[in-house]
Amino acid sequence: MITYVYWGAVVALVIAIMAVFAGKMNSIRGALIASAVVLVAGWVAYYFYFEQLFVKRYGGVMTITVPAGQHHIAVTWKDDNLWVENYDPATNTCIFTEYSRGNLLQGQVTLKNCNPLMPRQEAAAPSAAGAK
Repeated sequence: MITYVYWGAVVALVIAIMAVFAGKMNSIRGALIASAVVLVAGWVAYYFYFEQLFVKRYGGVMTITVPAGQHHIAVTWKDDNLWVENYDPATNTCIFTEYSRGNLLQGQVTLKNCNPLMPRQEAAAPSAAGAK
């Protein structure tokens, strides 16, 4: 919902700029340039700053796809960055991937010999007959 409000505000600002430049100043070229600048600035601000902030703090929407051949395990937030844990059965590794703002600084941690999908083998309990 907050994402729609943000983009509604950006579009309203573009319309206002078009009205001022094209209507009052009679400058279609200036209106188009200023509108393009506002749209690009709005997109850059959303992609590099607001997207994860909206999702974490205000209930925005974000989609992440699990890579082919991997199984999803968990997701957690560390500050404003999203960390996703997936399991790759082909290599028997758990992969933590960071989704930072704008995907500029992505971290990845790989745990080798990680097999979280297998049930734990409990030690065999001594039988009641052998405990005499």
